[in-house]
Amino acid sequence: MNTLSTRTASLPVATHFDRWWHSSGTWVEPANQRRGGESGVQLLQPREPSHAPLYCKRQSGHLYRSLLHPFGRPTILREQQAYRALARIGVKTPKLVYCAARRQQGHWQALLVTEALPGFVSLEQCYASTPSAEFRHAMLQQLAATLARLHQAGWQHGCCYAKHIFVKAQTGRQDDVQVEIALLDLEKSRRRWRSKAAARHDLRQLARHRGAMPEADLAVLLQAYQSAVHGPAGVLRP
Repeated sequence: MNTLSTRTASLPVATHFDRWWHSSGTWVEPANQRRGGESGVQLLQPREPSHAPLYCKRQSGHLYRSLLHPFGRPTILREQQAYRALARIGVKTPKLVYCAARRQQGHWQALLVTEALPGFVSLEQCYASTPSAEFRHAMLQQLAATLARLHQAGWQHGCCYAKHIFVKAQTGRQDDVQVEIALLDLEKSRRRWRSKAAARHDLRQLARHRGAMPEADLAVLLQAYQSAVHGPAGVLRP
């Protein structure tokens, strides 16, 4: 059995895997067929009310291939790598609770369990609620800074849709709007040799899949991104 995992206790890995694999919850992304396998996401409610809800991505098959893995490897393991890399460069992602993959009777099974992000909503949901001009300005500036940090570190999101960008707003001490950005769904994320290539891919993708974001706001985002990239040396670098 080939297993990679984030361990949270001293029990055998197989015991952890089976417990998560057979957990039940509400399907937020019903299992669908792609990449030669099946993938879906469930919302798991905690036993303790003080604990955050969990999202459990469960995959059978669902492989990617590369020069290092010509016979295929679960996309969840690539996503785990991206979560850890983004944490190192200061880009917020959901907290990893458990991640593992194993081969059962010649077929891959993989799990990724993360904590929900309290107070965050997707960029898609954000625009559906008609946000104020002040909030939109603060959010676009922070999103630009986040994407610039990602790309300057040599990472490409790979699925840069409004539904995979999450936003949290709160009022600061001087009644100014403060915004936090988190990135989700990183199974297509990868390193790029050139940051410009990563930026070109993600920004074009976001432009096509920005949901209800107006054209004017997209223009503000792109201008803020350029300012972030070409600002004082080192400001946005990890």
